[in-house]
Amino acid sequence: MPALAQLYFKTAIVFLIVGIAAGIHMSISGNHSVAGAHAHINLLGWVTMALFGTYFAFEPEKARSRLARIQYGVYTLGVVVMMPSLYFMLMGNPALEPVVAVSSLVVFAGVLLFAVVIFSSRKTAAREAVSATG
Repeated sequence: MPALAQLYFKTAIVFLIVGIAAGIHMSISGNHSVAGAHAHINLLGWVTMALFGTYFAFEPEKARSRLARIQYGVYTLGVVVMMPSLYFMLMGNPALEPVVAVSSLVVFAGVLLFAVVIFSSRKTAAREAVSATG
């Protein structure tokens, strides 16, 4: 399995742990105001990253491309910033709304980069992977 696919799966499981912990905290406290953050952690962190990892496991040439590594960095950065800022915004800190907005755009940019990876040809990805390693 390509290293990028493994990295996506490792990152995804971290977000699953965080998402479950947020859900348990909501349940214990009885405060469900952060349900939106809980859902985003699980969907954008766990599910989407696991799907990205699955795609790259089936497309090893594309997983070795420079664009795929950039896409991982952009998407992950967006999610890592967005999740806690959304959580604390929903807990009553409206000053974080601009951080949530900007990080959402970073996440979206990561998704758009993934679309470019998907729609790029295997030949382009293979060429890029060779030039990046040599």
